[in-house]
Amino acid sequence: MAVSSPYERPMLLDVQGLSVSYGKVEAVHSVAVRVPEGSIVTVIGPNGAGKTTMLAAIIGLLPSRGVIAYNGASIEGLSVEERVGAGLVLVPEKRELFGSMAVADNLALGAFARRGSRGAHAMLEDVYRRFPRLSERRAQLAATLSGGERQMLALGRALMGKPKLLLLDEPSLGLAPLIVREIYNVIAELKSAGVAILLVEQNARAALQVADYGYVLEAGELAIEGEAAALSVDPRVIDTYLGGGITTSA
Repeated sequence: MAVSSPYERPMLLDVQGLSVSYGKVEAVHSVAVRVPEGSIVTVIGPNGAGKTTMLAAIIGLLPSRGVIAYNGASIEGLSVEERVGAGLVLVPEKRELFGSMAVADNLALGAFARRGSRGAHAMLEDVYRRFPRLSERRAQLAATLSGGERQMLALGRALMGKPKLLLLDEPSLGLAPLIVREIYNVIAELKSAGVAILLVEQNARAALQVADYGYVLEAGELAIEGEAAALSVDPRVIDTYLGGGITTSA
């Protein structure tokens, strides 16, 4: 029985001709990336390739040229807050937690648009179920958490916003292989729950194992794209990104 392509599903995010510049320097040039509903799409590439810049433009943190369509409509005129309210949520590479606040308070901030609702309480319980360590440390200051726990908290805070599409920037950055596997198990579970994910990673091995489709970004331009299973056996990808085993830092 043939397995259907994720691109046969309705398109949740459709980015066409995306270009981003820092002054006169163009960091991302005419990039096209699409994320179907309920799928995981990864963008891999070396440090400095423009991956984080691309995500920042999609969420509205950086000005850009091109078309960014979300859920069938352009989001060009929407603020970052409006994009988040529509279900487009970024988990940044640096996690950006409030270190002087407790775990529970950091999570509550992720549900700012849904405060006091039964849905927010149910989502909090779901986050604690997915990340039991966060439940155990709910009263602990975020600054005292380990690197893996901080990544769990950043991901949990994003889930509190009940996203339709998660933009994940280097979720494995600086983490031990065992923690990377735990984080990626949660990512796979989120896909099963219907959350679409655009996953930016240098850890190509982990990303391609969980993704449906992948893009390789080099020097701000797309170099290769295809089904994740095909990319994982592509000699160009193997030679450049898969030759050294699991990578856990940038």
